[in-house]
Amino acid sequence: MNPILELKNITLTLEDDRILDNVSLSIEDGQFVTFLGPSGCGKTTTLRIIAGFLSPDQGDVSFNGERINDLPAYKRPVNTVFQRYALFPHLNVFDNVAFGLKLKKLSKEEIRLRVMEMLEIVDLKGFERRKVNRLSGGQQQRVAIARALVNQPKILLLDEPLGALDLKLRKDMQIELMKIQKKLKTTFIYVTHDQEEALTMSDMIVVMKDGEIQQIGRPEDIYNEPKNAFVADFIGESNIFDAVMEKDFEVSFCGGTFPCLDSGFGEHKPVDVVLRPEDIVLTEPKEGNLKGVVTNVVFKGVHYEMNVSCNGLDWVVHSTRLSPVGSEVGLSFTPDDIHIMKRLFDGDENYILGEVTDENTVSFFDLSFEREGLNLPVGTRVSLTISPKSIEVVSIDRADLKVYLESLIYKGDYNELIVYTHEESLLLHSYLDQQVATDIGIKFDFDAITVTPLSGGQNG
Repeated sequence: MNPILELKNITLTLEDDRILDNVSLSIEDGQFVTFLGPSGCGKTTTLRIIAGFLSPDQGDVSFNGERINDLPAYKRPVNTVFQRYALFPHLNVFDNVAFGLKLKKLSKEEIRLRVMEMLEIVDLKGFERRKVNRLSGGQQQRVAIARALVNQPKILLLDEPLGALDLKLRKDMQIELMKIQKKLKTTFIYVTHDQEEALTMSDMIVVMKDGEIQQIGRPEDIYNEPKNAFVADFIGESNIFDAVMEKDFEVSFCGGTFPCLDSGFGEHKPVDVVLRPEDIVLTEPKEGNLKGVVTNVVFKGVHYEMNVSCNGLDWVVHSTRLSPVGSEVGLSFTPDDIHIMKRLFDGDENYILGEVTDENTVSFFDLSFEREGLNLPVGTRVSLTISPKSIEVVSIDRADLKVYLESLIYKGDYNELIVYTHEESLLLHSYLDQQVATDIGIKFDFDAITVTPLSGGQNG
């Protein structure tokens, strides 16, 4: 089957910020596709490019195999529903839905038939003469959807359309949207940051971060087989730990070595390991793969959420059976419960290019530090090795450098941070929680930096 919509190598830069970076995907006719990711990941920008409100710097948008980059928005076979419904308050429900059809100068009878059919589909039959300001939030949302669908678009774009609704109404509207999409068999492309919405409604999920696609797949695949720690952390709750892939089908973490079902990572390679809280069974201590002590219990209604301290790492376990705080338990899991992923950051150290700028002085980024006995000529290019533990998160007014926090993953006893500065990425370890997608301050332990000349010279 040929895709109804294709994005090929879409790149967009606004005000020197790379908003989308080489985004490519194919969408089949009749699918319910969700763009999922945190604020600022590029999902709404991608939607606006599909709609024709923005043009990419590079790449192509194709509809049924034909390039539509130069096709204006009003000529594209799409309609958009926004979080703000933009209904006309002076018009009733019927006239709001009929508005686009009247612009097309269709006959009154055709307009009446199409509007009434659409109101029945969205369960608003009998509301046609009602003023929109007398409708509930969910009813107004259905009017907005009916107005978009009555024009019979090939693709309906929905930009966080349920964000203004309360929790119960949002869940009800999720079901309504699914029913409408299945009945009409129209392609829906939906934008949200809500993982539950994406998992509940979608045929396919596109997980995005920092303008890049992290993973594309069915909801079951995204949840059960995340490609990296970001996806695992963003979709549902996870235990994510540093691990070493000893060899194919064997991984070490949390003080033990365990069989797994993964291969192809190499031998003795650092990886991330993920275990979902619901996949871990609490047993008698001697019966588990590992053993630990319950440190906290919270009743969640359908299960208990328990924290278990095991070999210095904090595990989260979901179970319908309570193990009280202070009890010693076994942590039992199977090879199928262990998911191995490539690390978001390549390696466990930071390697930065620097230069000897004066006798016993090394500079990198906009910083300099002294190193006695360096004995390298001025102008020597050097590699600087910096441990993640040698970079501290501090307030910006105390910082050596202001950086952008791109990712934060809890690893059982610390937060792993990836930050960007000067087009370089750095790996940090911190015990502090920080807001992702904001600027933070960092401070270097200059004495802990290893200096290695790139050609000749002496280590410092």
